[in-house]
Amino acid sequence: MLARIYRPAKTAMQSGRARTKDWVIEFERGAVTPEMLMGWQSTADTASQVRLAFDTREEAIAFARRHAIPHQVVEPREPRRIVRAYSDNFAFRRREPWSH
Repeated sequence: MLARIYRPAKTAMQSGRARTKDWVIEFERGAVTPEMLMGWQSTADTASQVRLAFDTREEAIAFARRHAIPHQVVEPREPRRIVRAYSDNFAFRRREPWSH
């Protein structure tokens, strides 16, 4: 069972960056089958519910190696910051007029 080691992205619901500094180990989901009574998705593999957090990438990799867990490290992508000023809304070079 392959484990992914990654840093979670910032949530789109808020501007804060909480819980984005830690590195997380998450296991891949096993075979999913529909439950007979309700039709919900279920699996017999409980490892897909385990999510472990570590302070650094090296700690997460060392944990995976110590427990002989095959792993894949996904490097985080840093967001591109576009710095804009409020006055750019009223700039003469603006292509379309700004209005309310």
